[in-house]
Amino acid sequence: MKSNTVMKAAEAVEKKESAPEKTVDKPWREYIELAKPGIVMSNLLTAFVGFFVAAQYTAGYSLGSNIHILLFTMFGIALVLAGGTTLNNYIDKDIDPMMDSKKERPSVTGTIEPRKVLYAGLIQSSIGIGVLLTIEPVAAVIAAIGLFVYVVVYSLWLKRTHSLNTIVGSIAGATPPLIGWAAVDPGLHMYAWLMFAVMFIWQPPHFLALAMMRVEEYRKAGVPMLPVVAGFTMTKRQILVYIAALLPISLLLYPFGMIYTIVAAALGIGWLILSLKGIRTKDDTAWARSMFMYSLIYLTVIFVVMVVVHL
Repeated sequence: MKSNTVMKAAEAVEKKESAPEKTVDKPWREYIELAKPGIVMSNLLTAFVGFFVAAQYTAGYSLGSNIHILLFTMFGIALVLAGGTTLNNYIDKDIDPMMDSKKERPSVTGTIEPRKVLYAGLIQSSIGIGVLLTIEPVAAVIAAIGLFVYVVVYSLWLKRTHSLNTIVGSIAGATPPLIGWAAVDPGLHMYAWLMFAVMFIWQPPHFLALAMMRVEEYRKAGVPMLPVVAGFTMTKRQILVYIAALLPISLLLYPFGMIYTIVAAALGIGWLILSLKGIRTKDDTAWARSMFMYSLIYLTVIFVVMVVVHL
């Protein structure tokens, strides 16, 4: 399987090199695309919530008087996220051409040279960590750890070798609320770690559902996602386990109030019911799509409610 993947990658690279070089009128748009703005914005939401809630539980901390700290924190986190996703594009330039959902990326079409993609990712990440370092060293350290896990451990290693890639990648994806909280309170209250836990447990069912939707793409590219190596039945069981674990973990934040607790319980039970339906569904792709969409709604609503109950 690996030899076939190497051959396919070589063929894709050869075709790319033989194709005429493409140019664009506004290359900055290509760099924005490489940064995956959708992913950056969704993670910035959780980082903002971490910062905002931390301000409510930190004695003597005035959010209004420290709005500049908030803005610089969000800017630094955004750059680290953008740098990480850009570096991921550079690392995956050999397998992305074999995936229909990714073959239009600038790193694949050739509108941006690979070395420029690499430089952009390194520069964005470095500046982002530097900005966070001026705000709070703990926030910068957490961001650097998350970046290392995502780029080196996940993208360079486990994504190509083991189905545990999703679990390990979830560590990096769960750091934004911790970074946001650390910018206010480097001591990291237990609430910060619970928000991290919610993000960590939320990601496997989210990305496993996406992997089910794109299973043939991952199989063609030789990426050992769980649906590829273990099938849909095992994947659906794993999704169910994670969602069942997420429900009680999210409720540990009950000190946020009755409104939060009711919303978290309702969202968790709804997702659990939907996951149970997947055990007997005949249309796995449609079910996976509904699970993926529900996961986005879940994350957005539960984190927005965390802010609303603290206003």
